[in-house]
Parts: sequence; C-alpha cells; structure tokens
Amino acid sequence: MSNKLLKRLDWYIIKKFLGTYVFAIALIISIAVVFDFNEKMDKFMTNEAPWKAIIFDYYMNFIPYFANLFSPLFVFIAVIFFTSKLAENSEIIAMFSTGMSFKRLMRPYMISAAIISIVTFSLGSYIIPRGSVTRLAFEDKYYKKKKTTSVRNVQLEVDSGVIAYIERYEDYNKTGFHFSLDKFVDKKLVSHLTARSITYDTTAVNKWIIKDYMIRELNGLKENIIRGEKIDSIIVMQPTDFLITRNQQEVLTSPQLSEYIDRQKKRGFANIKEFEIEYHKRIAMSFASFILTTIGLSLSSKKSKGGMGLHLGIGLGLSFSYILFQTISSTFAINGNVPPVIAVWIPNLLYTVIAIYLYIKAPK
Repeated sequence: MSNKLLKRLDWYIIKKFLGTYVFAIALIISIAVVFDFNEKMDKFMTNEAPWKAIIFDYYMNFIPYFANLFSPLFVFIAVIFFTSKLAENSEIIAMFSTGMSFKRLMRPYMISAAIISIVTFSLGSYIIPRGSVTRLAFEDKYYKKKKTTSVRNVQLEVDSGVIAYIERYEDYNKTGFHFSLDKFVDKKLVSHLTARSITYDTTAVNKWIIKDYMIRELNGLKENIIRGEKIDSIIVMQPTDFLITRNQQEVLTSPQLSEYIDRQKKRGFANIKEFEIEYHKRIAMSFASFILTTIGLSLSSKKSKGGMGLHLGIGLGLSFSYILFQTISSTFAINGNVPPVIAVWIPNLLYTVIAIYLYIKAPK
C-alpha cells in the first residue's frame, strides 16, 4: 500500500511541477509578446508587414525561442511556486512523517527536470534553429537589417595545403576582388594564382568564375606563367563560410554547428567562438534544469514566516543571476582567452556548488 501511495505521490508532484512550468511559460511569454509587439509595431506598420507573417513567421517562432532561452527562470518559478504551496499546507511535513526522506522526495522532481531537460535540448538543438531561419528573415525584411553584405580580408584553407585569400567580397553580386590562391607541397609554394575578381556560381556547389588571372607554377628554379581572361574552377569554399551574419549560429542545428566548427577549424578560420559558445550552451542549458530544480526544492521545502513571497524573491534573484552569469561568461569567451566550453559551463559548476550546499542544509 505504501509503495502504491508513493507512486501516486510521484505522479502528483510531476503533474504539479510540469503544469506549473507550462503555466509560468504561458504567463510570462504572453507578457513578453505584448511588450515585444508594442516595441516593434511602428516598424512592422511602416514596412507593411502582413499580419499572417507577423503571427506565423515571427511570433510562432519567437515564442519557442524565448521560452527555451529563459527555461531556467521558468523551472525556478515552477519549483518554488508549487513546493512553497505544499510546504504552507503542511503537505511536505505529512510526507516526511510517513518516513519519506528528502532524497526520496527529490525523485519526482528529478524526473520532471529530466523531461524538461530533454525537451529543452531537443527544441534548442533541432527545432528552434529551423524556426529561427524564418524569424530572422522576417526581422531582416520588416524590422531591422542584420544581414552582412560584404567582408574584407578573407583568408582560409580550402583544401590541404591550399590557401585562398580575398581582399574584399560583395554579396549582392557574389563577387570577390583581388583574389589569390596558393598551393603548398611539403611547405613549399608550388603554385600562386592571382586574379582581379572571382564570382560564385550559384548554379553549382563550390563553382567559382575567375577573371583576369595569372598562374605562376614553380618547380625548383623553373617558373611557368599562365595568363587568361576567364576560367571556371572548383574551389571548396562558399560565401557562407566567411560571410558570417549576425545570429547565424542560431539557425544551425547542433549537428550542423558541429560540422561547421570542425570545417572552419581545419581551414584556420578564427572567427568561430560564437558558434562554439552556441553549441556548448545548448548542452549546458539542458543540464541546468537539474541544478536549478535542486536549488528550488531545497529553498522552498521548509515552511517559513516569509511564505511563498520570500521563496519566490530568492528564486527569481538566483535564476536571473544564473542567466546574467551565463551571458557574462559567454562574453569572456568571445572577447577574452577563455575557451568557450569552459566559459559556458562555469555558471553550471558554480550553481552546482550552491545546489549541494542548499541540499545539505535542506530539511531532512
């Protein structure tokens, strides 16, 4: 009978936890949408954005993005809100009086955190990036231009021992100016191509049209020079490899991010820290559910004179500080020498220490 009661209790807590979590998301997202629309309404109207696009292209993709971004906040609110209520109604005291330990009480909370963690990771890694393509395209068209249309001083390794350089690239006509391509064998230069311009052919993958070119082929002391007006060539690079737009990392799924980071590292392309941060943040954020659930339960499981308001105040402060710390540590990785994977996990490590301390101090 006791085991059956505990199983019912597990389901009761899981339903309360997830129900409050969804309710908190619905409430805060509703407020966020109202504020966001109020801020951007003038631009939407000025640029004649259709209502269908505003609702389905922007807000239907904005809502899951925003909800996932602030998932730690919603976890805290959910745990503290309904656990404080249980404590105020002396339900937790009743559970402990049956011989239930605090560790056993944590089981349904951790199951709920695991469900949230899996959903958060799946959304952030696979579903939201696809929706972000539509959302960012809408913003670029009807709100604020974010798209990068030109870039200077591009240098990357396009193949083993083959280095490409473009002095200036303009995306409106897919053309780069003052192009060079150097081929090395055993660290010795064997071929040096220079061209006035190079244009990407969008009808084929990695196909470039090289104009007004000169090729110097080096073989020891011998040198052969070839000149020409136009030549088609397959060069393993695309404009997206070096024309990095703002928030580009948000539109890539985690497998695409991993592939992109590996490819750019092999090419010697240095400007990929934001992509590495995004990749590791998606994993770190999913683990945050367990840490913040432990903190929330440890804080709110004891009946206090301050009641739910005190618990909610402390919880909100901790959750906002976690999100703020996550942002600050990411900035250190972008602007400093902190490796992205370490920078992203620092908040989790710090709050794990807090969670362990509060768990020890929690009512037993």
